[in-house]
Amino acid sequence: QVQLVESGGGLVQTGGSLRLSCAASGHTFSAYAMGWFRQAPGKEREFVAAIKWSGGSTYYADSVKGRFTIFRDNAKSTVYLQMNSLKPEDTAVYYCAQHARAYYSGSYYALPSDYNYWGQGTQVTVSS
Repeated sequence: QVQLVESGGGLVQTGGSLRLSCAASGHTFSAYAMGWFRQAPGKEREFVAAIKWSGGSTYYADSVKGRFTIFRDNAKSTVYLQMNSLKPEDTAVYYCAQHARAYYSGSYYALPSDYNYWGQGTQVTVSS
């Protein structure tokens, strides 16, 4: 059974940084693209970032480009989201997710329905 366990959320001031972690178990982690999504109260879940199964390509929402970095450590079966220069509008529950297709070779990673396993979510709150 695939399980994704997130950690690293918390309360931070505007301009601060957080690093989110998502540890995976129960599958061949290195064969799958991984993504981060977020959902603010009353809003739809939105794409934040993704990394190809090979680690060779990354993808970001326009709202976080230049501030957030996604990376993975296959030896630890963990994907990370480094968040810098945080803004109040970044406040949301952040979820990691595993892409549904092993060795996916496409270029589109932003659709939540393309992911079949999700973490429990971790709250990120950015105060002004």
